[in-house]
Amino acid sequence: MREIALDTETTGFKPQEGDRVIEIGAVELRNHLPTGEVFHVYINPERDVPQSAVKVHGLTEEFLRDKPVFAQVAEEFLGFIGDAPLVIHNAEFDRGFLNWELKLLGMEAHQIPKERCIDTLQIARRKHPMASNTLDALCKRYGVDNSGRELHGALLDAQLLAGVYLELIGGRQIGLSLVEEGSGPARGNMPAAAGGPGTMQRPSPLPSPLSEADRKAHAAFIETLGENALWKKYDL
Repeated sequence: MREIALDTETTGFKPQEGDRVIEIGAVELRNHLPTGEVFHVYINPERDVPQSAVKVHGLTEEFLRDKPVFAQVAEEFLGFIGDAPLVIHNAEFDRGFLNWELKLLGMEAHQIPKERCIDTLQIARRKHPMASNTLDALCKRYGVDNSGRELHGALLDAQLLAGVYLELIGGRQIGLSLVEEGSGPARGNMPAAAGGPGTMQRPSPLPSPLSEADRKAHAAFIETLGENALWKKYDL
């Protein structure tokens, strides 16, 4: 089964008001494992990039000025994703921007339907309804190394998302080889871990989601249940 973990960076939040896609990163998965095939491109938005957006992703108007416009990369992007399901964190945001870009080119027939997207934010909210479910928070919860993520970046975030997704759908112990982003438009191979991606054991167990305060509160509650409480047969 082929899937694509995907992320974008943009000039803002509202494509209908002129905001544009400025970076796309996509990572191919086969049977939930990264193959090493990636798509990565920076895009000239043909407009300014607000400083508030630059603070998030670091992509300036000057840097993007000599990059291709969306029309020049659309066919290659569509060819890479094919008809595979798209794994996206907060899918409606990225889907909305990509569909708007395709609409501007008169390519409505290639727009991405909602049912094609696997929204990891929605999955995380169902699994962890009382917790933060940002990509950074999920990386910390599942032990996915995001130490190189000082700023948002579409390819890096797609790679991190691939690791988070694998944990969300069943806690697989997967070794991901994260690579630095390229300096320009590229479609190519992301180096795989030695021997290719595969199953491996964690060097240490995942941290407990329970805080010490949670444990103490639970223990106090158990004490109110009497000496024969079933919970007293288990370690807290």
